[in-house]
Amino acid sequence: MKTKSKLVFLLYSVLLGGIVGAIVWTFLRVMNLGITLLWHTIPEKAEIPFYTLIVCTVGGVLVGLWKKKFGDYPEELNEVMKQVKEKKRYPYGNVFSTIVSAMLPLVFGASIGPEAGLTGVIAGLCTWVGDKLKKYLKETEELTQIGMSATLGTIFRAPMFGFIEPIESDEETSLPKTSKIVLYLAAIISSLGCFIMLGRIFGGGVGMEALEVGEVTLSAYLYAVLLILIGILAGYLFFAFRKLSVLAKEKTKNLVILRAAVGGVLLGIAGTALPLTMFSGEHQISEVMLEMNKIGAVTLLLVALVKLAVTNICIESGLKGGHFFPVIFCGICIGCAMSMVLNIDAVFCAAVVTTALVGHTLKKPLATVLLMMIVFPPRLIPVMLAAAAAAKFIATPKVLLPEEE
Repeated sequence: MKTKSKLVFLLYSVLLGGIVGAIVWTFLRVMNLGITLLWHTIPEKAEIPFYTLIVCTVGGVLVGLWKKKFGDYPEELNEVMKQVKEKKRYPYGNVFSTIVSAMLPLVFGASIGPEAGLTGVIAGLCTWVGDKLKKYLKETEELTQIGMSATLGTIFRAPMFGFIEPIESDEETSLPKTSKIVLYLAAIISSLGCFIMLGRIFGGGVGMEALEVGEVTLSAYLYAVLLILIGILAGYLFFAFRKLSVLAKEKTKNLVILRAAVGGVLLGIAGTALPLTMFSGEHQISEVMLEMNKIGAVTLLLVALVKLAVTNICIESGLKGGHFFPVIFCGICIGCAMSMVLNIDAVFCAAVVTTALVGHTLKKPLATVLLMMIVFPPRLIPVMLAAAAAAKFIATPKVLLPEEE
């Protein structure tokens, strides 16, 4: 690529990043307004018995009706990334219906994150832009991958995670050429910058709160192996719940509306009994950290167990979204519970358990640690690297994996 073409492509990448940041901010802003209306404003105005159960059930039915008409979207994040990696593009014919499909479960309190839906939407839009620019610019295929990385980096407020996650794999991970690295990072920084700017001007955009670790004694590090094993065990539970949910989905393939309605009912029951099991968990982390002694170790473990199950139920029943935020929240709940049992620093425990849990579900150690750095302090990187590496190399029993894996 000539120097002039490189500069033009860099300009397009920066512009694309800004658009991605604006889309992510707008989506999350609308989502939060919907959540505020449905879960705060209305309940404050009127006392309605079994409100959580009613809203979640209605939400499940609406999601089912929408999917019956427009298809089973959004696709899961790993499927979106697989298509982009193999085909260098992503379908964009159903972008607008996918936006609604991604938004509805989040507004109705599903235990999912926004990353899956948003990544699919933006990958489709980037492919559309690339198709329109083919007349003027070569190598437009790269725009879809750049947009996907910018989306991940912005949603999680973790630029390097957005860059590394799509390229890290079980096989040898190879970095793109220097020129491509510049394009990716330019788009990610532009996207995150636009997202932050819009948040400061119009509000919103606040992510997970960074946690500060206290004094970590030698005994805490001696417990690290136990905490890693507990995180990996939680990963086994995640896959077990996933397999059960996939089997249930296969048994009800043609019952789209009923399956989504049942998912809504189960979410409502869980949310009524344990409110912390609802939503992505992103904004509930600070509540857990502040109130963990009041909540209690047993309740925190129960919340984590139920949320691991409910997240998979939501995804497979049709209330689709990402699992990263809920899994992070579950790891923090388990870590806080273990800190009370072992009498060691809560943030240290949460960091080790969460990294092992996320690392076991993701199987990408570097990406896992880069993701964890949005919550946990840099001084814990060595122990988090150890947890992520152990989580990758301790295999998930095949009996817990769906047949397609």
